[in-house]
Amino acid sequence: MAEMIEPVIGMIGGSGLYDIEGLEDREWRRVETPWGDPSDELLFGRLAGIRCVFLPRHGRGHPRSPSALNYRANIDALKRVGVTDVVSLSAVGSLREELPPGHFVIVDQFIDRTFAREKSFFGTGCVAHVSVAHPTCPRLSDAIEEAGRELALPMTRGGTYLVMEGPQFSTKAESLLYRQWGCHVIGMTNMPEAKLAREAELCYASVAMVTDYDCWHEEHDHVTVDQVVKVLFSNADKARALVKALVPRIGAPRGECPAGCDRALEHALITAPERRDPALLAKLDVVAGRILRR
Repeated sequence: MAEMIEPVIGMIGGSGLYDIEGLEDREWRRVETPWGDPSDELLFGRLAGIRCVFLPRHGRGHPRSPSALNYRANIDALKRVGVTDVVSLSAVGSLREELPPGHFVIVDQFIDRTFAREKSFFGTGCVAHVSVAHPTCPRLSDAIEEAGRELALPMTRGGTYLVMEGPQFSTKAESLLYRQWGCHVIGMTNMPEAKLAREAELCYASVAMVTDYDCWHEEHDHVTVDQVVKVLFSNADKARALVKALVPRIGAPRGECPAGCDRALEHALITAPERRDPALLAKLDVVAGRILRR
């Protein structure tokens, strides 16, 4: 009989979402990682009796830009404190007329256009190649869709998120190009976050919250922070309601992830055991400990 897992729900809050209301036994706590400091302290608590951990991606008060985030420390910290399932909530621009400001998209694909970030826990001394063909967990996405329907949120299941480096918004030529590629939304933060979550064998799902139409739209030919912020806080209220409806759906004891997210490293390590760097292995204690301790 498969071992049952008591889920711990991790939530990463994007722009405008710096706290989760309604948590019981709440406590902000600093978590140290071998990859450096995460974006902020982590907020521990319970929703409907279920253990939850919240991390404001940019830090409270938004002091950190997308390119300056320590994505490895963020994911390691969540895994280090026992998180099993991660729900990412992110502000994005829309690349489609049918996805207006205020709309939510349950992302299932990414195109990674970032270039100034550390994208893997692995490297020289311990090489691993994980599959990210399907970078989000369908089980979590199903639950998000159910919770969104219950709340009658304007929500679309499925979409491709173009992740740009930033911190500037797109040029119009770039925005039009990404539309031609078939992308649905554009943002700056879900990569390498999703890739690292997969390396850490965490189930990961992404909710993209539309704030604007990006600059491709004839009525939105330049995006301003004022425009974004106005919708941002409305979306944050919807996101908090979504989290409250979602957590009971994914917090029950469960077996292995049907999609294999929690076994992503099973056949990923390629470096021979005798050639592995002990210093790197020490840093991978939590991320890859399940495989390395065999």
